[in-house]
Amino acid sequence: MGQDLFSLAGQVALVTGASKGLGLAMAEAMAEAGATVVLNARSADTLNAEVKRLEGKGLKASAAPFDVTDAEACKKAIPAIVERHGKLDILICNAGNQHRKPLIEWELADWHNLMNTHLTSAFVLGQAAAKHMIPRGYGRIIMIGSIMSLLARPTVHGYTAAKSGLWGLTRTMAAELGPKGINVNAIAPGFFVTDMNTALVENPEFKSWIEKRVPMGRWADPKELGGAAVFLASKAGSYVNGHLLAVDGGLVTSV
Repeated sequence: MGQDLFSLAGQVALVTGASKGLGLAMAEAMAEAGATVVLNARSADTLNAEVKRLEGKGLKASAAPFDVTDAEACKKAIPAIVERHGKLDILICNAGNQHRKPLIEWELADWHNLMNTHLTSAFVLGQAAAKHMIPRGYGRIIMIGSIMSLLARPTVHGYTAAKSGLWGLTRTMAAELGPKGINVNAIAPGFFVTDMNTALVENPEFKSWIEKRVPMGRWADPKELGGAAVFLASKAGSYVNGHLLAVDGGLVTSV
């Protein structure tokens, strides 16, 4: 049995926000486990370059360029993927952005942008995926939350609220879709070295604080998130439903 537990051979997976960073790392890990991965982001050129790179490694990949904040585009994306690949087994809602400002400097438009990108898109895509998965009696939906689903820091109000909302959405969807053969879980990444965290990584004081705060004493590499995604998407995670898996070096377990 062994490795077969973690095999994604024959599976089709859509990963949003997959042109770089955590999304691309998870997509590549799933492709290496045998899945056909559909990469999503707004830039077709960037996606096509990554698809070509993955195919050059003998992996199966395709591109689905669309803006996750466009609800109609999200609704059309799932049927289009099903038409192209015959089915959709796995949805990973990873697309995200960040906005750091003191509370009194936030504009309502900033708030809506964070909510639409992280939370509303996950609801719309999750609903569309469920419509396809329910008749098949099988599916895996994975929300990419954050340790900010559980903790909080100043200035990242919209991000923290959206990530907390994703954890709530994960639980309601798991409760409703679990009986229909669809597992819904969330991953809570800690502090990874990504483009979105560049400002934090380049801040010597904050970088050092994280290294002291995290029991493992370091920031994470995006590749270290791939295994969690494969686990939740595979047979190995078949009885895991409604769970938030922290991949944070132990940050949320210590004070």
